[in-house]
Amino acid sequence: MREQDPQVRAHNFQEVPLGYSEEEARNEAARCLHCAKPMCVTGCPVNVNIPEFVALINEGDFAGAARSIKKTSSLPAVCGRVCPQESQCESKCVLGKKLEPVAIGRLERFAADYEREKGLVQTPEKAPATGKKVAVIGAGPSGLTVAGDLSLKGHDVTVFEALHKAGGVLMYGIPEFRLPKDIVQMEVHYLETLGVKFELNQVGGRSIDVRELMEKDGFDAIFLGVGAGLPSFMPIPGTGLGNVYSANEYLTRSNLMKAYKFPEYDTPIAHGKHVVVVGGGNVAMDAARTALRLGAETVKIVYRRSEAELPARAEEVHHAKQEGVQFQLLTNPVAMQGDEKGMLASMTCVKMELGEPDASGRRTPVEIPGSEFTFETDLVIFAVGTGANPVITKSVPGLELNKRGYIVADENGRTSIDGVWAGGDIVTGAATVIKAMGAGRAAAKDMHEWLMKK
Repeated sequence: MREQDPQVRAHNFQEVPLGYSEEEARNEAARCLHCAKPMCVTGCPVNVNIPEFVALINEGDFAGAARSIKKTSSLPAVCGRVCPQESQCESKCVLGKKLEPVAIGRLERFAADYEREKGLVQTPEKAPATGKKVAVIGAGPSGLTVAGDLSLKGHDVTVFEALHKAGGVLMYGIPEFRLPKDIVQMEVHYLETLGVKFELNQVGGRSIDVRELMEKDGFDAIFLGVGAGLPSFMPIPGTGLGNVYSANEYLTRSNLMKAYKFPEYDTPIAHGKHVVVVGGGNVAMDAARTALRLGAETVKIVYRRSEAELPARAEEVHHAKQEGVQFQLLTNPVAMQGDEKGMLASMTCVKMELGEPDASGRRTPVEIPGSEFTFETDLVIFAVGTGANPVITKSVPGLELNKRGYIVADENGRTSIDGVWAGGDIVTGAATVIKAMGAGRAAAKDMHEWLMKK
């Protein structure tokens, strides 16, 4: 897929991949072998009928392809951009054994964009109204999926969102150059056309209460999709210094609150000259690439394992390198130092080597004695994972949590409270958009069956 030139895009927030033309999309779709047993479908957490929509693109029925995807995925323009297809559907493609697999994600993006840009989005037929009311707390990928599925089933759905825009991590976490926010809001608008109502600036556990929604407001079922947005830092000296951010705050300021458009938007954000991002996942890549676009002279990714163990998507690592992000691998921070004003001035790290595999199967990094070194930095962003959102979970009596504070739910999303389901990162911990959507789809199916028996 054609992309912006790395030297140009490193200084703007416009989308990096430029999308397929109609001819390019049909040529790519024509590569599909239409296997008798399409393993690609088994690699998709929401079981999109991949051979069907790819065949429709090959035939030139691009809007039909988008509608095919929407039978099982309510956010195709989003998933086509941010899903880790290389480890999901595309990893199962037979062509991938000897050649490049069919670019399923790029074709999904093309179909969704075509339908939207050509004004061909159709509202599917809804089931008759059931008279049942459903509350969804959290407007992230899992919550939006539940809302869309249950609205089509005829239920009256209201989504309560703590922030001033619906979308969850799609709005506050993923940068504009990876996922334009206009596209997210158009997907939200599509759900509104299905009849889904959105109540923004409503914080679960504060301005709304789960028990009151059921006992006073007449909701028959509730879905909790509040994500895992609790910031994490490494337990090392210096985290209290000025210009030390969590990735959550840094990206939320830039993405949701538009700090990159200052002074058009008056959200402040630190502009470091020599930036360090600690971590190796997609969030770390997002933070590093954002820092570059905000004017940093140098940006380093500091990660304690080797490149082979980087958890970020290969495409995100590739793009970061193209744009000039430096990778300080097999390196771990041990302290940060400040100046006389309490502002960050430098970081001390140690070199690491890989030992035996840990529980996750990745080799455990081991510190090399005497390998400490210090370098100057004026902005550090920690992208070392997140924790469970505690605001709502601690406000619901009887809701079972595991030892890490995440909600305990079965494969259908059922929690310890009758009539309350949960899914997405608040159950699994931080994972992918499509996995959260898969959890939302399973929960919606179970909720519908439960509601119709009630």
